[in-house]
Amino acid sequence: MTVHFPFQNSYSALPDSFFARVAPTPVAAPRLIKLNRPLAVQLGLDPDLLETPEGAEILAGKTVPDGADPIAMAYAGHQFGQFVPQLGDGRAILLGEVIDRDGVRRDIQLKGSGPTPFSRRGDGRAALGPVLREYIVSEAMYALGIPTTRSLAAVVTGEHVIRETALPGAVLTRVASSHIRVGTFQFFAVRRDTDAIRRLADHVIARHYPELSGTERPYHALLAGVVARQAELVARWLLVGFIHGVMNTDNSSISGETIDYGPCAFMDAYNPAQVFSSIDEMGRYAYANQPRIALWNLTRLAECLLPLFGEEQDKAVEQAQEILGAFPETFSKAYQAGLRKKVGLFTERDGDEALIQDLLDAMAKNQADFTLTFRRLGDAAGDPAADDARAEFMDPAAFDEWARRWRERLAAEPQSAAERQTAMNAVNPIFIPRNHRVEAVIQAAVNNDDYAPFEELVKVLARPYEDQPDYAAYADPPLPDQRVLQTFCGT
Repeated sequence: MTVHFPFQNSYSALPDSFFARVAPTPVAAPRLIKLNRPLAVQLGLDPDLLETPEGAEILAGKTVPDGADPIAMAYAGHQFGQFVPQLGDGRAILLGEVIDRDGVRRDIQLKGSGPTPFSRRGDGRAALGPVLREYIVSEAMYALGIPTTRSLAAVVTGEHVIRETALPGAVLTRVASSHIRVGTFQFFAVRRDTDAIRRLADHVIARHYPELSGTERPYHALLAGVVARQAELVARWLLVGFIHGVMNTDNSSISGETIDYGPCAFMDAYNPAQVFSSIDEMGRYAYANQPRIALWNLTRLAECLLPLFGEEQDKAVEQAQEILGAFPETFSKAYQAGLRKKVGLFTERDGDEALIQDLLDAMAKNQADFTLTFRRLGDAAGDPAADDARAEFMDPAAFDEWARRWRERLAAEPQSAAERQTAMNAVNPIFIPRNHRVEAVIQAAVNNDDYAPFEELVKVLARPYEDQPDYAAYADPPLPDQRVLQTFCGT
């Protein structure tokens, strides 16, 4: 049998200015190293056929499947605050779209599939390390319950790419609700192409916000919808200690999914100013800055949509500012609600925010591990004798003082201790993609062609909220000599 993709290509039916038609560049000897079988089934694909040599050739870009309409999407973007009028898919090619089993339209894209007209003198290829990192982290984010792009497959190409040294080449098959970004709107706004902006906005509404079709002011409602989704998205990833790394406007998805996992990382010790990305020299995208940056990016989207708001510029600006003004409250509501759940508070009372902030302040001062502190609070909530959480603090007395007030507050909650612990464990993961674990996996694969550590890590991270005694070591923070201080983009 032949591998079949039931493509329906709506984006490539838009005007030619939206993309460049370009086929993937064939590779020498593709070899499948990982297929996400459950995701393949969800997409209506046959995982057994995808695991054949024919499937590997498609997933590496060596063969273009029937029905595909390969394109590289055009977009612009603010990169670390500096506007670049033309970026686009420089090493990614969208094969097409499929309708999954839930009726959701999903892009299937190859990353590392060769040069495009947007490659900016790059080779269009990807090294194995960044492909494995994106596979691991994107699937971990999915398991954590955070809207995200997904990874369908990773393939080695049988060729090398040249970065600082020669590295194994690889291709990632990425799945997304779409790859439309704030930067996609900016591409047309800087060219003053209002017709294209309207066409793009209509496409986005039909694809991602169909409930807005036919409303009196659909473009205002579109901005409001994107603002709400982005506010909730950033709140959710802050609650698990995630740092995006490159929150540029070209990495800000209109659908409300986390996209692009280059130099991303999860915090070990809690530090609001934490930065890992080697290219974020000024800390623009530090952990605590991410809500502010999300609003900044959304303001750039609002600027693009202004021509669709009406001919009166001042009135359009006022309306956009009002919509953007909803971001802080939407974010704060989602973030504070998530924090209350993390500490076992399922009702609201005056003083809750201050109590939780006191914990965060003590964690920062005492270099407490973000993930384990909250997870072990669940144990302490279930058993007053459990004191593992205090061991995360350099000065355990700082935890004791806070825990006394916390227990007084818990006494006013209606749940039993067992119910509270279960509820807390459902929102406080024990397993995250620890940076040192991800790096160890990459080194084993790159240096020794050994994918067993990768397979095991992916397996553990698929159940982040469950105790897995056989893999308990994966919950441990790094030893001093294992700490990863910087992460890299990989392009």
